[in-house]
Amino acid sequence: MERAAATLKDRVVAITGAARGMGRAYTDAFLSAGAKVIATDRSWQGVEQPGGELTAQGKNILIADMDVTDEAQIDKVYRAALDRFGTVDVLINNAAMRQRDLFPPTGRVTTLETKDSDWEKSFGVNVFGALKVTRRFIKPMIEQRRGSIMSIVSSGILHHSHGGAYTALRPNSKEMPYQSSKAALATMSFYLADEVKQHNVAVNILVPGHTRTTGFEEQNRARMALGAKPGPQPMVPEHMVPLALHLAVQDASTVTGKMFDVVTWNVEHGFGGVERWTDTSFSYDSLIAR
Repeated sequence: MERAAATLKDRVVAITGAARGMGRAYTDAFLSAGAKVIATDRSWQGVEQPGGELTAQGKNILIADMDVTDEAQIDKVYRAALDRFGTVDVLINNAAMRQRDLFPPTGRVTTLETKDSDWEKSFGVNVFGALKVTRRFIKPMIEQRRGSIMSIVSSGILHHSHGGAYTALRPNSKEMPYQSSKAALATMSFYLADEVKQHNVAVNILVPGHTRTTGFEEQNRARMALGAKPGPQPMVPEHMVPLALHLAVQDASTVTGKMFDVVTWNVEHGFGGVERWTDTSFSYDSLIAR
């Protein structure tokens, strides 16, 4: 991580969904490492923006409202980024429409209960949105023959082989269409990695651990009210940072076309496991109505 921090000075990093949760963790971490950050979110209204020494008094950050489904907004931010910083070295496709955004507050619905419009909304953000953003922000990377793209998926897309047949990790979690969209994003990223390897642009995929992000309390309070048992203790969004910093300084000559289990990577590289990143400020007991 120290090597990454040294190498990241003045690198230009574009982040979608940057205002909250994991996106904000990436934003603050890259700024702290001396990078210049294009911090985009559908809306920054009501969110405290990074400032002061962290941003070199605003010189190292471009904050922008950007809906990843809106071509015009993406083009506007892309042009502003090039005008401000001259290039883009890293892209993190973090923005997502989560299951609880589609079906609040629990996020749970059966596949047959979903409508076509639910799938269109989910894929519109999680797949087509990521693709639209990537099409723009990869251009400087191809031109300079160096870059790194990361996309965030979910462990719910994972399948494991048992006796020659593959089974899903948690098919009972009622997370359609979210998990299908994340599976599509992962597959697209694997193919893209091979296609742009000739340009020395790395494309990798991150699988987070169980994380407390925006809406976590509301979702779990509603689920527990319906009789669901508390889940595992969540981790803080910052557990994603060490791997993101590491991958940001890679290119296709080093690491590309990989999907990383972030928790396992952290353990293997000395950044600690679940116990290191557990959100100790959270308790499921606090969600129980009294």
